[in-house]
Amino acid sequence: MSPADLAGNSVIERRLHEMIRVDHAGEAGAVRIYEGQLAVFRAAKPRAKIVRDLEHMADDEAVHLDAFNKVVAQRGVRPTVMNPLWGAAGYAMGVATALMGEKAAHACTAAVEEVIDEHYRAQVAELGREPDEAELRDMVERFREEEVAHKEKALAQGAADAPGYALLSGAIKAACRLAIRVSEKV
Repeated sequence: MSPADLAGNSVIERRLHEMIRVDHAGEAGAVRIYEGQLAVFRAAKPRAKIVRDLEHMADDEAVHLDAFNKVVAQRGVRPTVMNPLWGAAGYAMGVATALMGEKAAHACTAAVEEVIDEHYRAQVAELGREPDEAELRDMVERFREEEVAHKEKALAQGAADAPGYALLSGAIKAACRLAIRVSEKV
């Protein structure tokens, strides 16, 4: 193998590690958002539809996180050092949006999942150029489809009717995009 091949592989490997690191962080953050929302809604409305909806989405996120935990371990990927901060921020975002009401909680889901759909879609395209990464690409695509279903459910439940929706959604999307960029590198 030539030095150019080695350099190319290290660039690909570094990019794969960035993808896995940020996806792992994102799924961990999503789990924490739902934990925060469920803490509020279970206390106030333990048998409400919102609780059932959030539990279903939280279960999906837990499966995604478990899968990325395995990929991180198998490939020796260093998780982002930001995970503790993202976990606290995710939980706080979940609690805050739940305290604002059901529609705000759904607005949070819709905003987060819109960013994740874009992010995962770009990764699927990038991974499609790496024949050896078909398994990872297929996993990311499957998770993307589940995230889109979460977004659609949230919108159907009135996310866009949340007070200050445009501002709330915009702030959450900006925070997610920032977390993605930081988590890739740090």
